[in-house]
Amino acid sequence: MAHEHAHSHAPTNFNRAFAIGIVLNLAFVIIEAAYGTISNSLALIADAGHNLSDVMTLVLAWGAMALANRSATARHTFGFKKGTILASFISALFLCMAIGVIIWEALGRLHSPVPVHGMTITIVAAIGVVINTATALLFMAGRKNDLNIKGAFLHMAADAAVSGGVVVSGLLITYTGWNILDPVISIAIALVILVAGWGLLKDSMHLSMAGVPAQIDATAVLDYLTGLPGVQCVHDLHIWAASTTENVLTAHLVMESGGGDEFLHQTAEYLHHHFDIHHTTIQIERSDISGACHTENISGQGRCWPGRLPDIPDTPQKTAYDI
Repeated sequence: MAHEHAHSHAPTNFNRAFAIGIVLNLAFVIIEAAYGTISNSLALIADAGHNLSDVMTLVLAWGAMALANRSATARHTFGFKKGTILASFISALFLCMAIGVIIWEALGRLHSPVPVHGMTITIVAAIGVVINTATALLFMAGRKNDLNIKGAFLHMAADAAVSGGVVVSGLLITYTGWNILDPVISIAIALVILVAGWGLLKDSMHLSMAGVPAQIDATAVLDYLTGLPGVQCVHDLHIWAASTTENVLTAHLVMESGGGDEFLHQTAEYLHHHFDIHHTTIQIERSDISGACHTENISGQGRCWPGRLPDIPDTPQKTAYDI
């Protein structure tokens, strides 16, 4: 077996961002919950509960990031990088729980609105807008390349939007006296959280099932490999995420002439720079002993995806599936 690994992944350190975000938001949760109770505002209490879930999410994401930096062991040969995907999934579940609690309480108050102090709600929520926006900005740089950081960013950005809605609610209640706006805004908060969290839940579940990362086109990768000089067939191609920032590929290439170190190195480098694949392991086979590329059962379910022959002029292409 021949293989080549491309190791070039130096993740940005977000320790300072996590520390600042946790301290600021925990302090604000205490203040918001206290004034929510004093002003009898479900919107403030709901927002405080959501912010508390975000604090737990930040702690979880920070812990997962630290765990990912631990060295691999004999029992965990990939290290603990997968913990960042698990943290993203749990973060999304926290959002779902927050939605359920907020909607449950809001529906109760729709039937029996209670008096609230609009100006108190406005002032406290305005402070929340500032804190949540500042915290979201701390994670903005890493949100596109790391699902774990994206989870932290989405939580804080959603909080900023939610707090903005609470400010509007407080002003309207102050000048109109419509106390029913408090539970209505609370339900709107829940819907904002749902929109922010659904994508995170879907993406983290996909990666936890060893799905191909969203930014990688598996068919394009297959086309590249089958087009390499000397490659007669590609099979057992697998692409998955080792963490929220590192992607892995393994594949079998049938090459009668074999493939040297330079071929493997260039292939791994191309996959890294063009497909964001950090670990590449390629097995070179001089003949298709297993018949993976030449099975006639083109409608069966494969052991793996895919088995494909390169395009050959004047020769019908065969698409193969292992059975």
